[in-house]
Amino acid sequence: MIPLLVPQEIIQKRIKFYHDHDILVSTGSTITEYAIMENSFEIFVEEAEKVGFDIIEVGENSIDLNLEQKQKIINTVLSRNLKYNWKVGRKDPRHQLGIGKTLEKIEDLMKIRDNSGVASTEVGNNNNTDHNNKIILEANEGFNVGIYDEKGLVKWSFIEALTANYPPSDFIFEVPLESQQSAMIAEFGQRVNLAAITLNAVIQVESQRRGFLSKSSYDVSYNRKEPEGGPSSKFIYYIIKTKHPIEQGELLTLTHLPRRTIQNAIDELKQQGLVTEKNSLEDTRRKVYYPIHSDWL
Repeated sequence: MIPLLVPQEIIQKRIKFYHDHDILVSTGSTITEYAIMENSFEIFVEEAEKVGFDIIEVGENSIDLNLEQKQKIINTVLSRNLKYNWKVGRKDPRHQLGIGKTLEKIEDLMKIRDNSGVASTEVGNNNNTDHNNKIILEANEGFNVGIYDEKGLVKWSFIEALTANYPPSDFIFEVPLESQQSAMIAEFGQRVNLAAITLNAVIQVESQRRGFLSKSSYDVSYNRKEPEGGPSSKFIYYIIKTKHPIEQGELLTLTHLPRRTIQNAIDELKQQGLVTEKNSLEDTRRKVYYPIHSDWL
């Protein structure tokens, strides 16, 4: 809501500072929701363009928008040659969307984006040449919201459900906690899109992007857990961990276990956030399995 409280000259000065360093500047989703509720979104976008904003961030924390309304909002943003990021999720831990509803909202947005002819490209830093319209995953304070549980740990089964359908580069992960920042960089690599990082954490995040381990890198060791369940699940996890990527047919050959037993074990490991399923690079009709966490965790 800062643009409503700060003189326009100061906002423009701040935006210019970032533009001088080739950094795109976005509005926040709260002021966008306010403009939508006040039926003044078109005026808001026009003023945002005049001031110098590059991206309009849209959210549905306090409102629910149907597909037609979303299409109209996105068309309004694109008509001003601006970009948009759409935030999915709720801030209140008591009113979370769950995996199914989250995927439903993301699917709607992807349909609109594809119909608009706007493709996604992988990005590292939000600069003027790399950015295209992204999905921001709401995290609020980092506890019991979206992809994080009540302890602030990553719900890897949630992440796996998202990235099984869409590439990680389509998302911006809010990571307010240091351990979450380290976990996402470890899992998705140096160019993963991160948000909700405080100024005093920028240096350590950039250090990790460049391959230097920080204290917070070691704080995520709790993600490295042993599989729960019967002997078959633990056996299958050991095979996947030591011989990934591996297809189910190879697991059948190596273990001599029934296919149903192997499939049940894989399903259990996926639910525990220990294994992820992806399309084979050699044959997209086949599935291969990886341990979900990076080895340096």
